[in-house]
Amino acid sequence: MNSYVRNALVTSGVAAGLIVIASGFADGGTGLRAADGGRQIVQEAQKRSDSTSERYDSLLQVFNGGGQKAEKRWTFERLGSHGQAKSVIRFTAPAEVKGVALLVVNHPDHASDQWMWTPAIERDRRIAMQDRSTRFFGTDFSFEDLEERDVDQYDYTLEGEEAVDGAACWKIQAVPIQARSSQYTKSIVWIRKDTYAFARIDFYVKDQVVRRLKYSDFANIQNIWTAREMQMADLRRSSVTRLALDKIEYNAPLKEEDFTLQAIRRP
Repeated sequence: MNSYVRNALVTSGVAAGLIVIASGFADGGTGLRAADGGRQIVQEAQKRSDSTSERYDSLLQVFNGGGQKAEKRWTFERLGSHGQAKSVIRFTAPAEVKGVALLVVNHPDHASDQWMWTPAIERDRRIAMQDRSTRFFGTDFSFEDLEERDVDQYDYTLEGEEAVDGAACWKIQAVPIQARSSQYTKSIVWIRKDTYAFARIDFYVKDQVVRRLKYSDFANIQNIWTAREMQMADLRRSSVTRLALDKIEYNAPLKEEDFTLQAIRRP
């Protein structure tokens, strides 16, 4: 999710756990400045969502502004965490996209390296930095949204509290420290107070919200509160991508050699 703990598709960015931070912000009884409070909440979310690996299957539905629907399926695998993970997304259906794969190699202090393999033309290409803001294969996720960012790559401000879908949340502003590393000027993040699960993220370009990511259908899987459904809306295009997850597994025995350019070329 170009997010602050995991990318938009890494479900363990929906964190588990509970820490003692009063409901006030600034120094309203907490002894913390707004920046300190926001950072501590996100750090705790990262800590409580820790896993060495993750994998799941998903149904992807893209609804355009006219209400037309397109469906795809993919598998997702991640090895590592906290800005140093490698991940592979591989389409499994329909037939015309089967085998298309994206390899993302994240770094803790700068933007990821990404390569896409297209079996129909037997070609791989590196995703250039200037292309990271473009849509990923017809979805409402951009290539940048598929990166994992470490908590230290952002400055945070706790702006207060606000409910999302009836759940009390902290509302936190996150601004990338290296402005040129992101298409987004800032993001506003809502984190649930009961489970530390991400509930919603609004992505801004200057003062305009351009994308909105919402999480739902939460379940405690291997002691990690996990959203089994995500919905990314591109507010400029009036389109929505819905992602429904299945067969979610953490700490699976994945192999380093499966996260290489050579590996994604395999059928």
